[in-house]
This record gives sequence, structure tokens and C-alpha cells, in this order.
Amino acid sequence: MSTYVYGIARRAHKALPEGMEGIGDPPRPVRIVDEGELAAIVSDAPEGLRPKRSDLLAHQRVLSEAGAAGPVLPMRFGSIAPDDDAVRHVLQERAGHYDERLRALEGKVEYNVKAVHNEEAVLHRVMAENPEIRAMTEANRKAGGGSYEDRLRLGEMVVAALQTRESEDAVELQHTLEPVADAVSVGPESTGWVANVSFLVDRHSAEQFLTAVEEVRKAHPHLELRVNGPLPPYSFVEPGPSEPAEAAASATAE
Repeated sequence: MSTYVYGIARRAHKALPEGMEGIGDPPRPVRIVDEGELAAIVSDAPEGLRPKRSDLLAHQRVLSEAGAAGPVLPMRFGSIAPDDDAVRHVLQERAGHYDERLRALEGKVEYNVKAVHNEEAVLHRVMAENPEIRAMTEANRKAGGGSYEDRLRLGEMVVAALQTRESEDAVELQHTLEPVADAVSVGPESTGWVANVSFLVDRHSAEQFLTAVEEVRKAHPHLELRVNGPLPPYSFVEPGPSEPAEAAASATAE
């Protein structure tokens, strides 16, 4: 049976709570696979695994409970190896990397910050900052709306100004929060977000980080910030831990 991998810890990591259950219906018992000084937190992998809410929550729960006892490198949901021996091979092959990452991430959590523009507020800001847009808007108003060409040009100017504001806000958000974080990982670009950034934060500095987020929110009322955390530091494990499992999953699929 295939092996589902939740995370990687040191072999000396405190034992998991007795009776811990993971993904699947019924839930699969969670166990440890050791190799050298490392240990993988695993369970049997159910057939036809899909990202159902219950399994996503179970994955998160296992990592949270295991992480409470010491550093754990979290694997992404769906990390599957052909069997326990394949997991041991990866632990042996990547031992140096895993050990370095465990030391780097000890006592750290991840906060993901996403930002979107409040459309009305950011439009007011763009108008206030751009006298040319204001002048053309007023001219079109006096002309009963202006010609098609004038309206088109005004629309293009507003779009360009909004895109510039998006870029500037994304950079400012990251630069403002970087000093209160240990590391930064920029998420994939998306048309739905002005910014999507993850921050690695010491557990003991979490309150300071969240205070800094609130200061950004107050200083930029045209930005709507969404904070998710504390999370296992998914964005700061790579490159490395997820690659072997993903490769193994592909091999299994073949």
C-alpha cells in the first residue's frame, strides 16, 4: 500500500499522541518511519485521494499536533510515496537538506498575507495622485461625457494608474513587513490579488508581526488585508522535501 507523508522531523522528536488519526474514511492511523536521525510522519494512503475538506483538515491537524512538540517540515497535501521503504530512501538521500531545514525552521511559523484593493477607495486615491486624470475627468464631464476617443483615453489612463498603484502597494507591503519576519516567500501571481506573500515568523514574535500588519492596514485604507496563520511553514521547506514525494507520486501513477 502507498504511504502518505505529512511531514519530516528528527528521530528524537517527541512521540505522537497515542491514537492519532490522519486522512481517509475511515481515518488511517498515523505512524512514524525512521531512517538515521530523521523520521517521517506517515499513514497508509487511501485510494483515489482527493482534496476533500475533511482530509485537508486532518492533514493540518496532524502537522499542528506534531509541530507542538518540536520542528516539523510540513509536506504539501497529497504527498505520496510508493511504500515505507521509498520514504526511508528519501530520508537517507536528503538527510543533509532536511537537517538544515529543521534547524532553520525550529520555533518558526508561517503567516500568509494577501492584499486586494478596495475599488472605490483606490480609485479615489488614484484620482487624488494624478492631476492629468482629474483634469481629463473634469473636461469630459463639462463636455457631457466627452467623445468616444476621450473616454477611451481616460479609461486607459485610469487602468495604467491602477496597475502602477498595485505594483507599488505590493512592494511597499512586503518591504514594510520584512523587518518583523525572518524570511519572505512571494506566492504565485494572480489577477485576484495585489499581493500574496508568506512570512516566516518566530513564534515569540507573532504579536509584533500582527501589530505591523494592523499598522499597514490603518495606513493604507484602500488595501484590504487577509491574514492566514499561524501555519506550518509550508512556503519555506522548498526546495527539497516536496520534490521526492511528488516524484514518487508520479511514479505510482504510472
